[in-house]
Amino acid sequence: MKNSIEEVGLVKIPQVHDERGKLAVVEKDSIPFAIKRVYYLYDIPSDAYRGGHAHLKQESIVLALSGSFEVIVDDGLERKRIMLNKPNYGLYIPTGIWREIENFSSGAVCLVLASTEFDESEYIRNYEEFKLSVTT
Repeated sequence: MKNSIEEVGLVKIPQVHDERGKLAVVEKDSIPFAIKRVYYLYDIPSDAYRGGHAHLKQESIVLALSGSFEVIVDDGLERKRIMLNKPNYGLYIPTGIWREIENFSSGAVCLVLASTEFDESEYIRNYEEFKLSVTT
């Protein structure tokens, strides 16, 4: 399951712009995996904390469709904090990376594109277990 924090990065979502506004398009060539699930978080209190887990199988793209929030990613050796505040940039998170989401602005909407359907057994929800899984 060992992945490096260096594999986490921003993905630019193609967009079209004219006088009527902007249109962003997520197609199969926009992201590095086939989408199996889409979910979103909204009406999140500014002091709320989301995430707090890693995945054994799932890859994700996290987007701030509206507002802003910070994503903390951790590979067991290094942590990085990334502000998401533009709807045409998503954060790619490969398997085996711990993620936390916090500091939600008012009206923030967090969209997640996932490579797997929901399967509770592939989540690691305990940080100490996560650290053990990446150091052994």
